[in-house]
Amino acid sequence: MRRRKLYGSLAFICLLLIVGVSLVWTTTRLPKASVLINGERVNVDIATTEASRQQGLSGRQSIGPNNGMLFIFESTGRPGIWMKDMRFAIDIVWLDDTWLVVDSTKNAAPASYPEIFETKMDARYVLELPAGWLDRHNVKLLDHVLLIP
Repeated sequence: MRRRKLYGSLAFICLLLIVGVSLVWTTTRLPKASVLINGERVNVDIATTEASRQQGLSGRQSIGPNNGMLFIFESTGRPGIWMKDMRFAIDIVWLDDTWLVVDSTKNAAPASYPEIFETKMDARYVLELPAGWLDRHNVKLLDHVLLIP
């Protein structure tokens, strides 16, 4: 009888550990979605908090050819983007609150840090893509971006 209680207690503790670890793992991962630009689908991690926006793509070795990061800000403004701790170049796209491209910077290099890339127009969203993506897909001002949850 004691053995049965011991095994039951151990099983319960293991279950709690598994649930706890999975909760921590899932809460530290960024939400994901896709965006559609000029008929091309891009899978994005979504940064909605100050901490996740500051972290951005910093520290990653690379991103895939159709992957990126979408920064969502609480309100329209002129958000700046830096290349702190970046290991690869990116294209940066600023979008207004209607999801139109209002500005872009191509091939922002890690060596540019501490420079801050800023938009000339008000924006609510920023999309970071692999360097060269904008030219390969002919993205230009006033193109529309569609968020696909």
